[in-house]
Amino acid sequence: MPHVPERLLLGPGPSPVEPRVMRAMATPSLSHLDPAMMSMLDAIRERLGRILRVGEGAFTFAVSGTGTSGMEAAVASLAQPGSRAVVAVTGYFGDRLADMLTRYGAHVARLDVEWGRACDPAQLDTFLRALPNPPDIVAMVHAETSTGVLNPVTDLCRLASGAGAMTIVDCVTSLGAHPIDVSAWGADAVYSCTQKGLGAPSGLAPISFSKRALERVENTSPPNTSRSFYFDLNLLKGYWLDRKYHHTISAPLVYALDEALEVVLAEGLDARFERHRTNHLALVNALAPLGIEPLPPPAERLWSLNAVKIPDGVDDAATRKQLLDRFGIEIGAGLGPLAGKIWRIGLMGYGSSKDNVDTLTAALGSLLSPQIGQRRAYQ
Repeated sequence: MPHVPERLLLGPGPSPVEPRVMRAMATPSLSHLDPAMMSMLDAIRERLGRILRVGEGAFTFAVSGTGTSGMEAAVASLAQPGSRAVVAVTGYFGDRLADMLTRYGAHVARLDVEWGRACDPAQLDTFLRALPNPPDIVAMVHAETSTGVLNPVTDLCRLASGAGAMTIVDCVTSLGAHPIDVSAWGADAVYSCTQKGLGAPSGLAPISFSKRALERVENTSPPNTSRSFYFDLNLLKGYWLDRKYHHTISAPLVYALDEALEVVLAEGLDARFERHRTNHLALVNALAPLGIEPLPPPAERLWSLNAVKIPDGVDDAATRKQLLDRFGIEIGAGLGPLAGKIWRIGLMGYGSSKDNVDTLTAALGSLLSPQIGQRRAYQ
């Protein structure tokens, strides 16, 4: 096996893995249909339901795959050729939702919002009222990883439900770091990942479907008409609930998710959210003397993913490379129109700590001070 360098993962994901989770992955492997495995899957469904605060009759489980597999499972279950979909696009992953819905045959109307800003509910209200026909689906991102923006999904889902639409919500960068209340939102399909706020490795995608969504899928005529076999909700229910073979789930990843959820609940949801908020604020305060400020306004900022503006005169790629080569610290680059303009700093799950804030800001300070000093000398 080649040498694997030690990294402090402070980018947009993956995030550092909980030591307890790493140890759990060394547990002897089980078959995907072993009774002990089935019991563990039941425990995972129950714990995920509590953390997501799902409503009565919801089906909550984990898709085998990364967060994108959760996205596709939601889209494959609720979208059909000819479906009318509205997507609030506030960044790269809102754009991906729109793309995926289009691939599944939906007619997509995009509500494009400036990157770095949250979707104002009034914008969505006006947009929905102007449509010639009401939408079947409204999709949105709770925590937009590309811009560090937290969208007001409570109000957005309320407007979508009022228009008679099913709602899809991306919680990839909020699960385990920000409060999520699927029942209060009235959301119909909510998906996430394991490698960010939960503090586990990538490979499973927690997802929950509301009772209303399940009824919509079950009442599709003819039944079982999903265009995807792998993401067919009825077949996945058959595995998770009825113990029918569908695919070979990874035992080590199941152990990891099971342990990560236990860690989250042992810490307590409110305490965990407050830890993320506190360390986010500590990072913002520590970066200010370096001339680095967040991209979104205060009320729209994520605690888990900090999108910050690169100071004038600072070389984006060179600085990130030096952080990695000299200090073993990874942070993320900007995407799309924000490429070269922002850094994306993740403080998620086990990685959200004051020690990590101090380590990163000390390293950045040592790299940026000469660049900033040189720039000032030429002014």
